[in-house]
Amino acid sequence: MQYVNLGPTGLKVSRICLGMMTYGTPQWRPWVLDEAASHPFIRRAVEAGVNFFDTANMYSNGMSEIITGKLLKEYAKREEVVIATKVYFPVSEDMSLDAPTAKAHFRPNTSGLSRKHIMHAVNASLQRLGTDYIDLYQIHRWDAATPIEETMEALHDVVKAGKVRYLGASSMWAWQFAKAQQVARENRWTPFVAMQNHYNLAYREEEREMIPLCHDQNIALIPWSPLARGFLAGNRKLEDKDVGANNSATSRAKTDDLALHYYYNDNDFAVVDALSKLAQEKGVSNAQLAYAWLLHKGVTAPIVGASKMPQLEEAIAAARISLSVDEIAALEAPYQPHPIIGHV
Repeated sequence: MQYVNLGPTGLKVSRICLGMMTYGTPQWRPWVLDEAASHPFIRRAVEAGVNFFDTANMYSNGMSEIITGKLLKEYAKREEVVIATKVYFPVSEDMSLDAPTAKAHFRPNTSGLSRKHIMHAVNASLQRLGTDYIDLYQIHRWDAATPIEETMEALHDVVKAGKVRYLGASSMWAWQFAKAQQVARENRWTPFVAMQNHYNLAYREEEREMIPLCHDQNIALIPWSPLARGFLAGNRKLEDKDVGANNSATSRAKTDDLALHYYYNDNDFAVVDALSKLAQEKGVSNAQLAYAWLLHKGVTAPIVGASKMPQLEEAIAAARISLSVDEIAALEAPYQPHPIIGHV
């Protein structure tokens, strides 16, 4: 396993980050694995040298954080692993509620980036994770209802209190990220060192502003959905949209409304065709090649999801794949612009 610094910090992270959203409770989303089924994945990741694990308080309404902390305590030493989690969305006691789509069920002050919510959320995450500090604490989305000065000062305070080591952000407009960083600089508060944005071969709009900004400022890129929610694996079909059809689509393919909304147009399938062609020529899988492309584009560590062991093995092997300039150009050629998706 290769290791690199997380942006401008001295923190070393593996080139692959295991996304923990897959591990929690299937009551939340049907494709999520429970604790018993999660054990082999965390054990194998640690054995392979993965030291970077990303979760969020909202994943499985806190159960993902519980499993993350419990299994890492079993298979790794705390000082050797990097635990990342997030704040913004509410966490429900009802495991079946999905925060982004069930806003009406939540009370005031149970979400967002106010000082009150950040202080409550970080303590709750620490308790669920079973640790006394979080390595990377990320704002899951931008909060238009809270002054960014309030948010950045509260985040700085949790760092200075020893509860958090580093700060990160997730999908937002580039001007918002730049504003947050400027507010931190002006007030000598802790800035963000990582951006977890939506970036993959089928969605490259981040190359216009956010990625150049991050490269210029030496901000680590740790994109979510590196396989476009599984779309780039090459096993998706247009008929996946028909949930009642007797087709071979996976549980996630049939029930992942976001994937069906984000991708599945003709141009997206053309990207998959180019990916499949080169993957076959190189004797690797679509997933391995899609990860390798990201690692050649200045990404620190893609956040990979794995509900089957071969998926994890593919991700682990991806860092060993080399791509020429011509091969990268061939993969990128079919891409057509998309509407902004992920944070709007």
